[in-house]
Amino acid sequence: MDGRYGDSTRSVKAVGSEPIPGNPVVSPPVPASTFHLSLDDSESLDKYGRYSNPTWRQLESALAELEGAAAALAFGSGMAAITSVLRVLAKPGRKLVVPADGYNQVRRYAREYLAPQGVTVVEATSSQMCAAASDADIVLAETPANPGLDVVDLHRLAMDCRSRGSTLIVDNTTATPLGQQPLSLGADLVVASATKSLSGHSDLIAGYVAGSHEELMAAVEQERLLAGPILGPFEAWLLLRSLGSAGLRFERQCQNAQALAVTLAGHPAVKLVRYPGLPDDPSHPVATLQMRRFGGLIAIELEDAEAVNELVERSALLISSTSFGGIHTSLDRRARWGDSVSDGFARISLGIEDTDDLISDFEQALR
Repeated sequence: MDGRYGDSTRSVKAVGSEPIPGNPVVSPPVPASTFHLSLDDSESLDKYGRYSNPTWRQLESALAELEGAAAALAFGSGMAAITSVLRVLAKPGRKLVVPADGYNQVRRYAREYLAPQGVTVVEATSSQMCAAASDADIVLAETPANPGLDVVDLHRLAMDCRSRGSTLIVDNTTATPLGQQPLSLGADLVVASATKSLSGHSDLIAGYVAGSHEELMAAVEQERLLAGPILGPFEAWLLLRSLGSAGLRFERQCQNAQALAVTLAGHPAVKLVRYPGLPDDPSHPVATLQMRRFGGLIAIELEDAEAVNELVERSALLISSTSFGGIHTSLDRRARWGDSVSDGFARISLGIEDTDDLISDFEQALR
């Protein structure tokens, strides 16, 4: 992390083109599937759209800079990034730990695809992760975990993994590189969905892998080349364009999340509020050690599903949708997707609306 600059400055600098006279300040997309080849068979930078693309390279450079990595690789989705890494590392006979309280599609992939091939799959909650990693070959941690927002002690987990020679992968989707940098805490790889806060406009799907181990990143790049889970050049350009405002957007989202969490924590209609930024949250002590910001998500529990539906219906600003990180404040009742939560459990993704307006809207909707 470049300590000279704040997050908005880092975001803007990461997406700028080379300051050469005549260069556009913002590079245009290169939507090409094929490129001219040299006639003498010498190596050219770009050959075919599944291999590489100039827009990818600029995006990957920006993502690597934000994550504090030597390199990054763009993928067509967050799941494409995660599964590509797992195909490289989780070979038959190896033991893999995945989050029991994290994104449910990761567990499904591990159970339905990796386990039948001879990979031992162990599911562990955030609080169990360090113990479960004691004899694992690969550990995939998600922190804060989605949707419950428990936080894993990454420094402790990384030291445990390093002492045993296991590989630590951290899903940094909820925190973003503007909230925490797992590589600086000892992780070997970062995986993330850029669909969420980094793109921030609910209009594209993308993912990435970031790291500084040259051989490991090369293996993941080869997997992408062979399997083809690539990001389209136009989507890459849209994401690159969005990164420039990511610092500004994420700052407001975190501000709104903190204010709403404080408001709801004292509301009689709300049974439970989870947000790592609340001083009495179980994850707060660890979060303060490894997170620069506590994120734009809060989790709440109301009486039942009907109470959640009424909240949305009475609100003028809240929309009901899945995913998170967009400019609109949204709510997702997670039981409908099969998460192990109560019917009244909801994940709220804070947008960039004015904080006072959001607080007033929630107060009247819950009244």
